[in-house]
Amino acid sequence: MAGSSIGQLFRVTTFGESHGVAIGGVIDGVPSDFELDLNEVQKELDRRKPGQSAIVTQRKESDKVQFLSGIFEGKTTGAPIGFMIPNDDQRSGDYSHIKDSFRPSHADFTYEVKYGHRDYRGGGRSSARETASRVVAGAIAKQLLSKLGISIVAYVDQVGSIKLSDKDIINFEMIEENPVRCPNNEVASKMEELIREVRKDGDTIGGCIKCEIIGVPVGLGEPVFDRLNAELGKAILSINAVKAVEFGSGFSSVEMRGSEHNDSFLKDKSTSTNYSGGIQGGISNGMPINFRVAFKPVATIVQDQDSIDKFGNEVTVSGKGRHDPCVVPRAVPIVEAMSAITILDYYLINRSRVNY
Repeated sequence: MAGSSIGQLFRVTTFGESHGVAIGGVIDGVPSDFELDLNEVQKELDRRKPGQSAIVTQRKESDKVQFLSGIFEGKTTGAPIGFMIPNDDQRSGDYSHIKDSFRPSHADFTYEVKYGHRDYRGGGRSSARETASRVVAGAIAKQLLSKLGISIVAYVDQVGSIKLSDKDIINFEMIEENPVRCPNNEVASKMEELIREVRKDGDTIGGCIKCEIIGVPVGLGEPVFDRLNAELGKAILSINAVKAVEFGSGFSSVEMRGSEHNDSFLKDKSTSTNYSGGIQGGISNGMPINFRVAFKPVATIVQDQDSIDKFGNEVTVSGKGRHDPCVVPRAVPIVEAMSAITILDYYLINRSRVNY
């Protein structure tokens, strides 16, 4: 299957299905002699794993990563880093009823038609379980970026109609203090209440994640087709259930005039505002890179829905098994991971450029 790799100099390839023996990946381009904190890698996986709270899927996976190559005595060797994460808690029988049927808005139909044969257990390759492999690669990328003074933080700023306002106090230290991963505990409580209500109804709901990347130097991005915002957009849009990404002022910029929207430069080469979201002309300008990500409601719901099967017959399908009523709390580390993979890749590309 094509499309399982991302990156040029820092390249990540993932493999595996939701209910297979394991998922995993290969990371190529990691500099040698770098001391990795493998406990930090596991901590990032723990932020994404299922069963971590009452408002996410109750599938019980330890998500313990096993490194197979590229690391010796705690340091990278420069060789490809291979790793795997065993699947411990599959209930494949939960999906036998949709073996031949297509869940509305799910990847069942498109995978069946494109490949002619699909793994229907948990969605197979289309399952969000694949993103655990991205988190491993992203955790390594984050450690490398940290040495360069680059940090990445993401958080939930909206669930359904409940959204952080400009008046709400944002405290990054609160992100991991509540199961929603919202940096305001009062708003987080309202979000959690909504998610519980939606789950009780056998339904799902969408939300938004905001991400900020601080310390990115000027010059990352390769116009015109490999603009930094385009590559970040591609990386983020490759995450399951993502429907939109907006940088800086995003869609609100259409209501502004140029005199209001333009970011004026200051003597220190920073800008007085940051409507550009840290990227101008597809190149980082040294200001914090910020963007918002919209996630749709999870497609699998525990309600009867009209659909068809692969033979064209009308059927009624209902979701079974264990699913997230809202994906955004567990998606926060995934957004950070894909951002880290992209920024590190483009940092290395920029370093390889020879300026005469």
